[in-house]
Amino acid sequence: MFGSDAAAGPGEGDLGSEDTGDGDPMDAIALLMEEHQLILETLDALASFADKVARGGEDREELGRFVRFIREFADAGHHGKEEDILFEVMVEAGFPREGGPIAVMLMEHEAGRGYVAELSAKAAQAERWSASDRATVVEAARGYAELLRQHIAKENSILYPMARMRLGPEALSRVDSACEAFEERHRAAHGTVLEDLARDLARRNVRGN
Repeated sequence: MFGSDAAAGPGEGDLGSEDTGDGDPMDAIALLMEEHQLILETLDALASFADKVARGGEDREELGRFVRFIREFADAGHHGKEEDILFEVMVEAGFPREGGPIAVMLMEHEAGRGYVAELSAKAAQAERWSASDRATVVEAARGYAELLRQHIAKENSILYPMARMRLGPEALSRVDSACEAFEERHRAAHGTVLEDLARDLARRNVRGN
């Protein structure tokens, strides 16, 4: 699925020179990796939430907050930049869309959406959860968390270094510029609400709390 020749990519001087507004150039791949860290922290919180549900807990509102973060930040925001910007530029540069690493990433994005649809349905359920409902929540939450952890590891260690190595400066600059415009729209629509939500979910649900 993934090539074994991925190596560390070019240095920062080879990235695009678009100004982010504070004088520093946008490094889109670095931004995606930073977002991975926030997503991983939220996955830890989701796994802890699933443990509570497995012990008989029920908090549909909290599950709804997880679903909001996943759909609006991890999927629409993070996966949106990958699917609509980075992957498109990689395909233009010769990476296959129907096979190889991009196909695997897209398949895993869709698998994740399946898990989140199950979680969303349980969050919106009017009736109290039955034992079967709780089992569904636990399985979907744990399945999503494990899928995304492995997915992120592949992107950080293989796909992103491959993009840095094989995309030229002009292509990387286009990725940077498009991601900067994407982020400007995101900030205009959401501010830091979703990042704050992630931190709040972690604070309330991490193991030991």
